[in-house]
Amino acid sequence: MTMLTDFHSHILPGIDDGSRNVEQSISMLQAEAAQGIARVVATPHFYANHNDPNRFLDRRAKAAEALSLAAAGETGLPEVVVGTEVHYFSGMSHSEVLPQLAIAGTRHILIEMPHAPWSESMYRELAEIYTARKLTPVIAHIDRYIRPLHTHGIPGRLEELPVLVQANADFFLDRSMAGMALRMLRKKQIHLLGSDCHNLSDRAPNLGAAVKVIGNRLGQDALARIRGYENRILTKV
Repeated sequence: MTMLTDFHSHILPGIDDGSRNVEQSISMLQAEAAQGIARVVATPHFYANHNDPNRFLDRRAKAAEALSLAAAGETGLPEVVVGTEVHYFSGMSHSEVLPQLAIAGTRHILIEMPHAPWSESMYRELAEIYTARKLTPVIAHIDRYIRPLHTHGIPGRLEELPVLVQANADFFLDRSMAGMALRMLRKKQIHLLGSDCHNLSDRAPNLGAAVKVIGNRLGQDALARIRGYENRILTKV
């Protein structure tokens, strides 16, 4: 089995609307491990309009430390890498805090975009994040912005930009969306996968099921390509 990374999760305890506590976080990591997931990128929400950056970074560090201490007593859990899911805001490319919100040890940052359609200024802002901050935006859950037969032109426009695209497991597991998801992955319009897990009930870790769908429908080469993107981003972490 190709061991993949869950590139989008809300697994840090007590920091956003994800895991409530360390015990739940450990249970979520155990669920990831049972699905063959090797690494989990923890990406708590950051909203510039109501999160003080310094307070957020302090809370994130404390949550990550608490989870690391608890995980040290367990065996077979995925590696946890700390990042942030940054909600888009105008002028973000000139924010000095942006590099601190990137996935730890890398020059990549997960960006949650507004619901489609997007304005031209939003596309320019994404490009400016790369040129001004030397950070590569990773567009979070592309499936949230498109629907079957109605993509708002987003996948094609993103191909023109210095960005990577992350899709949620649900994209491949929803019968009404799976065909589009597989086509986009085949066309290399999707680079990374995530569960976007928040808990163990209605938003539980489910990336393993999507990996099986991709392997069955597109073969191991598609999974190996995803793994290649992961390695290029995370090998220095």
